[in-house]
Amino acid sequence: MPLQTPPLRGIHADRGAKFTEFGGWDMPVEFDSIQTEHRAVREDVGIFDVSHMGQIHVTGPDATTLMQRLTTNDVTRLEVGDAQYAAITDEEGLIIDDTVVYRLPDEDGQPTYLFVPNAGTDEATHERWIGYRNDLELEATVDNQTDEYAMFALQGPDAADLLEDVADGSPTDLGRFEAAYATVAGVECWTARTGYTGEDGFELVVPWTEAETVWSRLECQPCGLGARDTLRIEAGLLLAGQEFDLESNPRTPYEAGIGFAVDLDTEFVGRDALVEANEDGVEEQLVGFQLIDRGVPRHGYDITNAEGRVIGKVTSGTMSPTLEQPIGLGYVPVEYADPGTTLQVVVRGRSKKARVETTPFIDTA
Repeated sequence: MPLQTPPLRGIHADRGAKFTEFGGWDMPVEFDSIQTEHRAVREDVGIFDVSHMGQIHVTGPDATTLMQRLTTNDVTRLEVGDAQYAAITDEEGLIIDDTVVYRLPDEDGQPTYLFVPNAGTDEATHERWIGYRNDLELEATVDNQTDEYAMFALQGPDAADLLEDVADGSPTDLGRFEAAYATVAGVECWTARTGYTGEDGFELVVPWTEAETVWSRLECQPCGLGARDTLRIEAGLLLAGQEFDLESNPRTPYEAGIGFAVDLDTEFVGRDALVEANEDGVEEQLVGFQLIDRGVPRHGYDITNAEGRVIGKVTSGTMSPTLEQPIGLGYVPVEYADPGTTLQVVVRGRSKKARVETTPFIDTA
């Protein structure tokens, strides 16, 4: 099947972007260089086109019940303008996806939500919500709006100043994980103070037809998926398909280190399994590590103990542009998970000494 394209694919190509397939989308991976784009976000401000992320809109009398049933956090805590991180789990408590849930202003007096599944999962997620709505005989409308809206991430210590210059009102008054409608470059956008880089910043949901208007006014370093990956690894954040995958790397939220996004006092799919998992504890845990020896860890590399026995796999790894050190994430037995523990990572057939580190690897906003 042909790849889906973001609304600004031609604009990015004219800017000299290199592209890659990601989640069924043809997305810019790099505009100038990963190091340049990474540095801009850490020191100044950069903008990402993340229109490949899904956008599912849920409203109606039973919208809250449906969202509560299918996400692991407590959506009843959300006031209008609040955002919440959550997992989507199966009956065994394994992560299908992770998501951010936004409470939108009510529509026709009914609770309304927007949530963002990962790239390429919007259709399956939409079907899941429709199926559970019908099975539970709930009154809620579920719309997949991924093709109706672009999404931009404006990230970095100077993001607020740049947004303030082109927005009416004061979207920069938003607190962390708060959101509101704001007029940006004359276009009404759902504007959230969230992000995936470890820096302060905003994510803008923009009508598809107005994408170029908003993008062109947010004049700063354009960034691709390459820098997005190095930034999120430094921040110790998960990537679907690497830190968890229902087929190749099934993990519970507790193994993946996102137990904070699970509220066992709510009734959601997978809750009973996660109650048991929480009581029993985990056998393996996602950890961050830094290579002490020369080399760069990559996804799929073996992690061994001092005796050379394979005890885990690297899920993500990079040469950190900020730290100028090789860092990574991977699952290991809990007895190897304490910060300071020495491990070995097999890089191109050679064992390299590594040390478990506390994540995030850097100070985050």
